[in-house]
Amino acid sequence: MLKWWQERVAYQIWPRSFQDSNGDGIGDLQGIIAHLDELKDLGVGIIWLSPVYPSPNADYGYDISDYMDINPEFGTMADMEELLAEAEKRDIKIILDLVINHTSDQHAWFQQSRDKNSPYRDYYIWRPGKNGRPPNNWTSFFGGPAWTYDEKSGEYYLHLFAKNQPDLNYRNPKVLEEVKEVLRFWLEKGVAGFRCDVINLLWKSSLENGRWRVGLTGLEHYLSQEGCHEILRALRREVLDHYDCFTVGETVFVTPQMALDFTLPERGELDMVFYFEHMAADEFLIKWFKRKFRPERLARALTKWTREVPWNANYLENHDQPRSVSRYGHEGEFWKESAKLLCTLLLTMRGTPFIYQGQEIGMTNFDFTSMHQIKDIESHNIYKLAKRLGFPRSLRWKMIKATSRDNARTPVQWTAGPNAGFTTGTPWIEVNKNYTRINVESQLQDATSIRSYCKKMIALRTGCDVLKAGDFQAVEIKRNLFVYRRAKDGESLLVLLNFAQQPVEAPYRGTVVISNYDRSNYDGRLQPYEAVVLREN
Repeated sequence: MLKWWQERVAYQIWPRSFQDSNGDGIGDLQGIIAHLDELKDLGVGIIWLSPVYPSPNADYGYDISDYMDINPEFGTMADMEELLAEAEKRDIKIILDLVINHTSDQHAWFQQSRDKNSPYRDYYIWRPGKNGRPPNNWTSFFGGPAWTYDEKSGEYYLHLFAKNQPDLNYRNPKVLEEVKEVLRFWLEKGVAGFRCDVINLLWKSSLENGRWRVGLTGLEHYLSQEGCHEILRALRREVLDHYDCFTVGETVFVTPQMALDFTLPERGELDMVFYFEHMAADEFLIKWFKRKFRPERLARALTKWTREVPWNANYLENHDQPRSVSRYGHEGEFWKESAKLLCTLLLTMRGTPFIYQGQEIGMTNFDFTSMHQIKDIESHNIYKLAKRLGFPRSLRWKMIKATSRDNARTPVQWTAGPNAGFTTGTPWIEVNKNYTRINVESQLQDATSIRSYCKKMIALRTGCDVLKAGDFQAVEIKRNLFVYRRAKDGESLLVLLNFAQQPVEAPYRGTVVISNYDRSNYDGRLQPYEAVVLREN
């Protein structure tokens, strides 16, 4: 028997770029409310709302200065309560981003902790330097040292991300008690769960020097430590189990076995995780070093995780990843076909599918031409690091253009009108100029559009026990072809995906359930970027 969060399709909203309702150029909660009917029409059953809490925006909301309020840029607590009520009327559940590895350096806890005599001192990880240098050799996810010296304190504080994001100290039991209160606060307001940001980094087992590596020296001291599991079990036992909710963890550098340790029901921790291995299908070692995308790598990673983990959180893009059609599809002649193929893949794998805003219309990577247009702190830090390492300007820009998080953060393209209908003011980040061709309004009117196909695929999954709960079996993986079977109670569906720009022979038999070429008969030959679901007789 599936749980409600396994039955439904989730949709991620990154509020700053979704819809502006008041002309200030920043998306907001009223903008989300205005589009709830469209999301319901699409078939969405869960909204994952990226951070809406007060934040100085060093990392656009992932640096939180108050966990129990709303960022004035997005609206008020009354707006948030209205959003929850309006979503409930449409049977849409809302989950919030839970960012508890770190806070903003502007959070009251941190400001008070800068005083060595403050009761908040041990809410964070402070250490004296060693011979005028940081306490250890750890490096951060955003490039550079993981420690920053604070003049007022006379000591260094740890930050695995930006210097504006100091890590919380879970060796202090008061920190965990504070987090429990945050969870209860939102669950009592009707939130249906949490997406837990970098949740497998919470516990630092030691602060010893780390083994040197190209990136993230020190990782072995905080990645998926036993202390982290204990924290999650406590949150589940003392808070989450008392509500009808679920959790999905963003878990970096995990193996399937690590994922099982976080998600097996008997362990009482998370319900499912976002993993990253399939995001490396076009990467070499780290995400900034790109290699040619090979569909076979993608297919093998998806197969491995689907075989080894009973239930995954499936995604192909989000606020941290480039657009999937630009990355794993085709922006040119086969833009529409490849976007539909990726939609088919996402909605026929076993697990809960997460669609990212704009993915349902095939939004592409940004069309920026210089760093002046980039807002993302990670991109600027990496660009500076690459410059220090002697990378030529053209290579630095090539890295940013392919990988920057801003690829996913350009405003949602609602119409062909000014600013893509996102705002009547000046957008906080530039709109992709292809909005006159790619927008929601035009696709709503077009039965052959990517959005129309996405709506059909969601409806197919929603009404099909085989796709929701069936077993998964990889049938064929080779170069540009991925074929797999979903089966349950004697019924089986065969999914055929051709990632090539040329036709491919795939001699399988069955009755066509859906095809992104809108064909009713299958002849054993897949067209470029064709996706076909067959019911096996």
